[in-house]
This record gives sequence, structure tokens and C-alpha cells, in this order.
Amino acid sequence: MIRKSNSRLTNRRNYSLVSLFTGAGGLDYGFEAAGFSTCLALEMDRDCRETLRKNRLWPLISEDIHQVSSERILHTSGLRKGEVDVLAGGPPCQPFSKSSYWATGDARRLGDPRANTLCAYMRCVRDLLPRVFVLENVHGISYTGKEEGLLLIARLTEGINRSEKVQYSLTSKVVNMAHYGVPQIRQRFFLVGCRDGHRFAFPPETHVVASETDQFPMVAPIGHPATTAWDAIGHLEREKTDEDLRVKGKWADLLPSIPEGENYLWHTNRKGGEPLFGWRTRYWSFLLKLAKNRPAWTIQAQPGPAIGPFHWKNRLLSSREMCRLQTFPEDVTLSGARSAIQRQLGNAVPSLFAELLGRAIRSQVFGDPVVGAPRLLVRHQSDTPPPEPLRPVPPEFLSLVGEHAEHPGTGKGVRARSRIRTRDCGLFFGR
Repeated sequence: MIRKSNSRLTNRRNYSLVSLFTGAGGLDYGFEAAGFSTCLALEMDRDCRETLRKNRLWPLISEDIHQVSSERILHTSGLRKGEVDVLAGGPPCQPFSKSSYWATGDARRLGDPRANTLCAYMRCVRDLLPRVFVLENVHGISYTGKEEGLLLIARLTEGINRSEKVQYSLTSKVVNMAHYGVPQIRQRFFLVGCRDGHRFAFPPETHVVASETDQFPMVAPIGHPATTAWDAIGHLEREKTDEDLRVKGKWADLLPSIPEGENYLWHTNRKGGEPLFGWRTRYWSFLLKLAKNRPAWTIQAQPGPAIGPFHWKNRLLSSREMCRLQTFPEDVTLSGARSAIQRQLGNAVPSLFAELLGRAIRSQVFGDPVVGAPRLLVRHQSDTPPPEPLRPVPPEFLSLVGEHAEHPGTGKGVRARSRIRTRDCGLFFGR
């Protein structure tokens, strides 16, 4: 449940935000809560555009950024070069996604034409010269040995500093949203550039996740207990919806035999279920369920029928539940079919973290702190129910019981080996 906050915005003036790759508006809603006004949103996806129009009256350009001049962006926003307070956006992240590494052992990164959006974003930095720019992406962009995207941004920033006689300094961090009170374990990369050379400091982590997988290392045990899925959506359990939330596909009936907070790994020889699968032979999100007493797992943008996270009641999450787990404001609703809504929310930035980031920018760069608690903070609930009872493995799956080989390691799976063979054949035949 979103807390009704007593935070007070000093509002010395109206801070401006130009938003690129706006999506469903997760970043914008958070900056809005921190006292910023979106003067322009640029988004080419039809469903995202309808969501934005449905919820806010922001000026909107609905075209591909490569086809939109910087002059048009300034004209539509009503601002001039150098007047933009914050330029923010998350260029499409598929070239740097961790799922690409898992499936193939590597990703094309800058060799993927979708990575050209990084250059388009930095072109806007050069032509708009915002006081601050914020770039968001998947944390794979910062992997050691795979950081070509980061190096490109640094080179382009150096060029802007030379040509425009400015002093953009860059600060970056891989953020686990759960450490900032978001009821979701979600890692994203953020980069903040300040035009006057100010060395931005990310807001300190405030919440502790008591139990995390090796995918999300623990931080120092300081701060408040993590905000849980029950805190965010427990009050929605009995809310009626017209959505079909049934889990479908061949694995649907196996889901009730998996405990809250677990995934298919429960049914391997290393855990407490039946040995139905080999260790780590599936995606982490395969048959993944929420636990009431922990943050949600990462909301996926394009899940298959067996890809979670699923509700602890063995069903899909409703649109409203996903909005709450992404800490969108209560008044926001999304447009489009179920798959379009899932994609919009799965690609979004949790608005609470965006609010915290906006407050930190106001305080550090503009010298205008916000008083009081964040407006989008989720209130803790004290009545978390016990876990749902487990059901036995249905008979139709018992034929899978047996010994199963474990995954051989990153880049050594079947799909990775197939890709390597294809590449080698291409080289041999001169392709």
C-alpha cells in the first residue's frame, strides 16, 4: 500500500524534466513526486503512448528518436538549450541483457543495432545541455569485460565537454531496488551526469533484504527491513478483476507444489521437492513464486506461460498488483492487452526509486531539498499471513523423477554450443 506522505516540496521553481524512451512513465512519475514537471515525453510504442495519454497531459512526441531532431525536442518542450533541468531515459536494453548471456554465453552489445539508441540519447545530451542527465539500463551494461556501452558513453561525454565547454561528471551505480524500499528485487544500472562538474552521490541504501540468492549479493546489514510483497499487494488479494489470471501451459499444475519464494529448483536433487529437473537447467524465473514475507522477484516484460513471478495463490499477478510492486502512483492505470501491460510494467523503473533519485538531485545539484518522507513510500503491514499450504506433485509429472544432469555453466549449454558451431561453420565457409 502506498503511504500518504507528509513530504513538503519547497518549490522554489518548477523543475523541468525531458523524458526520452518514456515507456509507461515509471521514471517520470517518480520525478513528478520529487517536484519535477515532464515538459516532453518521447515514446514510439503505441501502448505506452496510450498509457501516458490516459494518465498525464505531458507533451508527447510519438516517433522513433532517430527521426526526431533535437531542435524539435526543445521546441515541443518549450525550453532552450541549457534550460532543461533533467534529461532522463532508459535506451532499449536488450543488447546488454543478462538473459542473452545465459542463453548464448555472450551478447552482441554494441554490435546490436538496438544499441544505437545510446548514441541517440547522448546526441540529445549534447544538443540540450541539461543541468543533469540520468541514464537507466540493465545492469549487464556494467559487466566487467562487457562494458563497451559504458566506455562509449564516457567517450561521448568527454567530447561534449570539449566541444560545448562544459564539465559533465559521471557517477554510476548498479541498484537493487529492494535496498531502497521498493517491494521488488530488481537490479538496474543508473548513470547520473552533472553539467557543472558536481560529483553526484546516490542516496544511501535504507532497507535490508534478509535472504537473497547468489544473483543478488547481500549488503551491509543496516537500515529497515525490506518492504515485502505482502506490504505492497496483500490488501489487493480480494479485489475483483476482469483479467484472466489462470496459469496456462504444460507446467501450470506443478506450480502449487512449489513453496512461496521458490522456483523449479525446489524440484531438483539439491532441494526439498521431487528430482524433476537438473540444477540450473532452466531460467531462474521458471515456475518462480512470490513469498508474502519477502520482496517480489523481478517483474518480467515478456514472460512465457511458465515464467514468473507468480502470485502465492498460484495465479498470474493482476495489472494493479504489478503496478503496486513497481510503486506506480495509485492513480495510474495502464492501456493495452494483458501482454502489452506486462511488457510496459516489466520494462519500467520503479517510481519510488525515481522519486528518491529526483530528491537527491534537487538537494545536491539544485540546493533545494525536499522535507519529509517520500510520497511513494510503501507502508509496512504487520499482519503477514503464513505461507500457503503445498500440494503434492501431480501424478502426470512423476515420470520425470530421476537423476538429471546439472547445467554445465555459462556459455556451455546447448544453445551456446549450437551458436558457436554455427559461427565456426560460417567462418570456415567464408560467411
